[in-house]
Amino acid sequence: MTGFFLRWLLAFALLAASFNPTGYSYYGWAREAFDSELPMVVLAGLLLLVGYIIYLRATLRSIGAMGMVLVLAIAAALVWVLHDRGLLVLREGAARVWLGLGILSLVLGIGLSWSHVRRRISGQSDMDDVGD
Repeated sequence: MTGFFLRWLLAFALLAASFNPTGYSYYGWAREAFDSELPMVVLAGLLLLVGYIIYLRATLRSIGAMGMVLVLAIAAALVWVLHDRGLLVLREGAARVWLGLGILSLVLGIGLSWSHVRRRISGQSDMDDVGD
């Protein structure tokens, strides 16, 4: 279980490092430093891109696009229920952004962890395609 939370936390860190409402993110920094520090902006962007490729490729291989949509739909329905019951109030834009980052990181965390979950449930290991 701690492995899943670590993968989820790393996915959240990747997303929050890219964009968040505080302004302390790649997006905020790149907008200000684009003209003066273009090489650093490009390098940091490429490093973030590598992180996204790792997470997205693993997620697509493990749960697929339909699985990603299903996890997003379940999370959206849960947010809807919590909001409908008055347990979740989303008046501020920043709260909605953080919630969105949390949900997207949940999708990526589940995608990266799904092979481990499947192996524990079924006792079978997933193998990558030999041709890749």
